[in-house]
Amino acid sequence: MLPDARRLGELRAVRFVVTLGGAAEDALAVRWRGALHAWVNRCRHQGLPLDFGDGHVFDEAADALVCCHHGARYRPDTGVCVAGPCRGARLTPLALEVRDGALWCTGRGSSPPADAP
Repeated sequence: MLPDARRLGELRAVRFVVTLGGAAEDALAVRWRGALHAWVNRCRHQGLPLDFGDGHVFDEAADALVCCHHGARYRPDTGVCVAGPCRGARLTPLALEVRDGALWCTGRGSSPPADAP
């Protein structure tokens, strides 16, 4: 839970831990083009975190989440890898909910279509 959802500004990422299937997983919540998205923080190439622990995942053009290890590039809204060693793979989505100004992760999310705008 993030106590103040406003803390997650545009093009920002916040790291948190979520329990999925009884196991703790590192996760990232991002705000991109005004919408909130959350993903398990694990690149589909080698299973390493997307960031170095600092939450910096957006590229300079602010149109992709980039793995700091091997450069895989993911769409922030769909989690689809659009370039790099795991092209076509998808990050594991997480469901988010804002309740009383706080941001909650409610478990696994559903993946939007790969061609979502």
